[in-house]
Amino acid sequence: MTRRTVRIAMNGVTGRMGHRQHLVRSILALREQGGLDLGNGEVLWPEPVLVGRREPALRALAGRHGLTEWSTDLDAVLADDTVDVYFDAQVTPARADAIRRAVAAGKHVYTEKPTAGSLAEALDLARLATEKGVKHGVVQDKLFLPGLRKLKRLIDGGFFGEILSVRGEFGYWVFEGDWQEAQRPSWNYRAEDGGGIVVDMFPHWEYVLHELFGRVTSVTAHVATHVPRRWDEHGKPYEATADDAAYGIFGLEGGAVAQINSSWTVRVHRDELVEFQVDGTHGSAVAGLRGCRVQHRSATPKPVWNPDVPATEPFRDQWQEVPDNAAFDNGFKAQWELFLRHVVLDEPYHWDLLAGARGVQLAELGLRSAAEGRRLEVPEVTL
Repeated sequence: MTRRTVRIAMNGVTGRMGHRQHLVRSILALREQGGLDLGNGEVLWPEPVLVGRREPALRALAGRHGLTEWSTDLDAVLADDTVDVYFDAQVTPARADAIRRAVAAGKHVYTEKPTAGSLAEALDLARLATEKGVKHGVVQDKLFLPGLRKLKRLIDGGFFGEILSVRGEFGYWVFEGDWQEAQRPSWNYRAEDGGGIVVDMFPHWEYVLHELFGRVTSVTAHVATHVPRRWDEHGKPYEATADDAAYGIFGLEGGAVAQINSSWTVRVHRDELVEFQVDGTHGSAVAGLRGCRVQHRSATPKPVWNPDVPATEPFRDQWQEVPDNAAFDNGFKAQWELFLRHVVLDEPYHWDLLAGARGVQLAELGLRSAAEGRRLEVPEVTL
């Protein structure tokens, strides 16, 4: 086979997600398997160029993984004609400007969410990229999780009949940082630095709901900062100014209703860190990151409310596990493969910057709904 190289400027890979999921489990994993087979006698070989602000961290990261190309000068990397793709996993406030510069340099763009700090800015990025003629994509990784792929299989097969409602529970306890180290960076809890669970998670819920159940048409949200004081990476206390929990109700096109709780201040009493229960006229399902269980209407028990006696039915045991029936690769890697095929073969790809703008819109409207204490319509987003 012929090897075809694609050079990718990867900005923000010294961070947790950029390093673990995008560099190690996606790009380096592709290299470990010998590249991406394009199916036409060619193998695509991804060549990462690490970009960031901290030279020691970049040098150490490159050395750890046997890479030789890294730089703290983004403009110099973007000016390199051999670089084909710009990827961004920076903190949110730094993202839009970097993407704008990459588009101006004629690079294809792949980016984490949220794409920008406001809907107006997110739409501007989508317009610029479209007018420039570069290909652009946004990470929407949860669509590629085994649990949600099984859920999509059930939807496509008509298992649910008419879908009535979706209930989602996401979150875990993030330590405050005083007596145990926090497992999320401190900027997540400072609104002035682009933090907050609404900004972080509502873009995820937008594409999950949009892709699986229908466009989000309305939002009602309540947000809270349940833990107002935390300790940063250096053990210094700070005031948390961003929301750490959000309780949302989303109206969906077609009439179904979704309720999703998102929290960094909840202790987990469920099988997975995120679970969605979907109820329909013909059956129900509970899907997590990997697993999915179902209960068809023909096998639905007939509970009777009686608070005076202990429960006699093991309700969880009455559900059936959905089999894998396929090998599921890492979700981030699977989407990277699709985007790279889009770049080099022009194969269809619709998770673009406009799709990313819808996520920014839902976060913006969710925060506004919470501030104003009312339900808000979600208009369709167009360029």
